Amino acid sequence: MIVCSGRSSRQVAAISEKLVERVKAETGRVCKIEGKDQGDWVLIDAGDAIVHVFRPEVREFYQLEKMWLAPPARA
Repeated sequence: MIVCSGRSSRQVAAISEKLVERVKAETGRVCKIEGKDQGDWVLIDAGDAIVHVFRPEVREFYQLEKMWLAPPARA
């Protein structure tokens, strides 16, 4: 899983579009893409990799990275 941010809805959409084109050109895989029209949070399913592209405010709100943090050690 890859999580990244763009500075605006337009940049999020552009990053997502370019990534889908690049994956197809280099691997021949057709990616599934969700959320590009809104540009707040785009999900790209590239098969072996899932890519989340967020606007910073949306990334902060959902905090997906915290789902994969190790639990705090018990004393």
